Amino acid sequence: MHFQSSALLPPKHAAFGLVAACALLAGCAGAPKGPPGLEIDRSIQAQSHNSRVEFIVLHYTSASNERSLELLSRRNVSSHYLITDEPRPHVYQLVDESRRAWHAGVSQWYQRTDMNSASIGIEIVNAGGAGLNWAPYSEAQIETLLVLLKDIVQRHQIKAPNIVGHSDIAPQRKVDPGPLFPWKRLADAGLGRWYDETLAAQYRGEFERKGLPDARWIQGQLERLGYDAPKSGKLDKATKNVLKAFQMHYRPSLYDGQPDAETMGILKSLP
Repeated sequence: MHFQSSALLPPKHAAFGLVAACALLAGCAGAPKGPPGLEIDRSIQAQSHNSRVEFIVLHYTSASNERSLELLSRRNVSSHYLITDEPRPHVYQLVDESRRAWHAGVSQWYQRTDMNSASIGIEIVNAGGAGLNWAPYSEAQIETLLVLLKDIVQRHQIKAPNIVGHSDIAPQRKVDPGPLFPWKRLADAGLGRWYDETLAAQYRGEFERKGLPDARWIQGQLERLGYDAPKSGKLDKATKNVLKAFQMHYRPSLYDGQPDAETMGILKSLP
């Protein structure tokens, strides 16, 4: 079981966390080794296994600290972690990593559809936004997130392309964590995928000279990178929604869902 360090908690939370941890450890120490009447031998452990966690999904809450905590702990939705927007962000672990949190909903990434079963969800308190008006993330929130992500990635050996936003896995209905989320900064810290900017500029030039690819090519490239893209061969609304999610992640200066040479260059340059 993963415990949050009491050093990161405000005093009132630190005392509670220490008592809770001690109580839990005491309970584990006295726990039976198996069902009554059945002795289970755990002296031999298999070598062939890995973590159930393959993905990390990042969200914003669109609510205040208090409201976010209430929604994620008492309603029909949850996440493993919640990062508040206090001057010194507080990190709540609301669901144990061994359990399914209900954060992803109907979603898909690299053909995987039951995302809740294979992911850790992290909610960040942020008001969200729409159009050109989006709430920024604080420096303290991002620094806190980086520490948390590094720990989770190291323990579960999560691959860079599998650190995603809710909008990446559910582009038809979600936009969080939004265009102000610093994906490049995460990637620079070794936490997530990014593109070769020199190569992307080269491809952009080619598209500007030769013209843009057709919708079927765009859909195929989005699918290659993990997105649940239509196979219609048309630049329909669903395809534009996926392209918008891609732009929010990799080209947040303009996320209109329209193909252009810059977006196509980035799309082609991603491994």
